[in-house]
Amino acid sequence: MATLRTQGPRGEGPTGRGGEGPAGRASAIPEATVARLPVYLRALRALAERGTATASSEELATIAGVNSAKLRKDLSYLGSYGTRGVGYDVEYLIYQISRELGLSQDWPVAIIGIGNLGHALANYGGFVSRGFRIAALLDADPRLSGNRVAGLVIRHIDELDEVIADNGISIAVIAVPPEAAQEVANRLVAAGVTSILNFAPAVVTVPAGVDLRKVDLSIELQILAFHEQRKTANQAAPGTLRGARAVRRLREDPVNPGEFDDSASATGYADPTADTEPIPRYSYDEFNEVRPA
Repeated sequence: MATLRTQGPRGEGPTGRGGEGPAGRASAIPEATVARLPVYLRALRALAERGTATASSEELATIAGVNSAKLRKDLSYLGSYGTRGVGYDVEYLIYQISRELGLSQDWPVAIIGIGNLGHALANYGGFVSRGFRIAALLDADPRLSGNRVAGLVIRHIDELDEVIADNGISIAVIAVPPEAAQEVANRLVAAGVTSILNFAPAVVTVPAGVDLRKVDLSIELQILAFHEQRKTANQAAPGTLRGARAVRRLREDPVNPGEFDDSASATGYADPTADTEPIPRYSYDEFNEVRPA
């Protein structure tokens, strides 16, 4: 459960516009709601770019991909209830959500590991517009030290404590090989970093008081593969199960040794009347090895 400070609904309460309630009032916002707030913010910014001044809960929910009842409940935690018959003020709701997410200030971020992924993250221009500034790049490879990426000089990991302190960094991104992820996390925590985004395909543990978020692209792809497999199965004929496709074994031409007859294999399926040995089938798990990037 994350605790975020909230304010009263707009146009309500003793303070008028903005609806700020009594000073110091706080409300517990569920983690599931916190996770959806950035999605709402992205939808609102898309509306603002189109020049939309107000949006109904139904319109905003459709863009965000949730139902309108859930959206209204989520926004009620912020003290934002909209106006009946009008909807939500887009710009003001952007301000409310940005404030609750802490995006009204500049957050310096360090990236540890400047390989292909680290380069891509360092060069991504979308961070700045969302309140994040890449302030430091670090890597353990001494050959990279002194090189510039996105205008920043890569520092050696041994300078981590100094870099974190000098830039006031509390958020860091781990983009190192899996075997180095835990050590890097330990060093970040020791240096005073309290929020970590881990891209390494490894299980990383941090002490209480440190927030850890994990982005594992291989897991996300496997989840997509699961859904694709289910969709394929659902498209099969009713009452049948779609299994692994058997491959017909080619038969040698007795007249021309070394030549094979595949004239009957155009379909790619075994002939049930053929006098051939069964083709062995393998389980999905035997091929489901995930190799680290």
